[in-house]
Amino acid sequence: MTRGVLLDLAGVIYDGETAIPGGVDAVARLRKAGLALRFVSNTTRSSKQEVLERLEGMGLTVTKADVFTPAQAAREWLLRNGLAPYLLVHPGLAPDFYDLPHRDKRAVVIGDAGEAFTYAVLNEAFRELCAGAELLALATNRTFRDADGGLSLDAGPFVAALEFASLKRATVLGKPSPAFFLAALASMGCPPGQAIMVGDDAESDIAGALRAGLSGALLVRTGKYRQGDEKRFDPRPTATVADLAAATDWIIARRD
Repeated sequence: MTRGVLLDLAGVIYDGETAIPGGVDAVARLRKAGLALRFVSNTTRSSKQEVLERLEGMGLTVTKADVFTPAQAAREWLLRNGLAPYLLVHPGLAPDFYDLPHRDKRAVVIGDAGEAFTYAVLNEAFRELCAGAELLALATNRTFRDADGGLSLDAGPFVAALEFASLKRATVLGKPSPAFFLAALASMGCPPGQAIMVGDDAESDIAGALRAGLSGALLVRTGKYRQGDEKRFDPRPTATVADLAAATDWIIARRD
């Protein structure tokens, strides 16, 4: 029996500032069916408040508790472990790290910094790691669908570069980390075996969710999806469907 659904945002609910047709209605149908929902995003260019405002602007009623982001997980990790952040993130994400206490020990926090990924800042982060800083990756996605419709480098390649140079393994806080999926499910009291993930990334969304123990993961052919993605990574999707509206049909038809 399916009790809960995790929904990716970019590429599933919206592309850029535009809602994907049928997505908002699909969310309403899932809620009407009595399914618990959480939006789990690997976005590392927008603060959580900006994500909430974007969703509300598209007609979705959401609360802070409904949305899980890697920055939220990183902030909690830093507080729990008594470290201060050395931020290598997009300027739009910086507000999620405001007001953290000063600490002598630091952790390099890397997300999709966009144009800020210069040799100088990457080398400075490398030196922080050599001096003893921990390495926190907000996400390890290879690519994302950019505003021009093409694929662009995401944070993953830059995380790999710092890992290679520093000989340190990053602690991954977003998808595909099992802890990220499980925390989102725990917040709505849903065991993994009674949950479905819907995403456009066959590696981080789909394979990651299935490795975390979710009962199913649906790959949509919107967003960053490219022909053949359903066969590129293991575990493979439970099903590949056109979009969130089709995924909703699939979930409701099989929920029992």
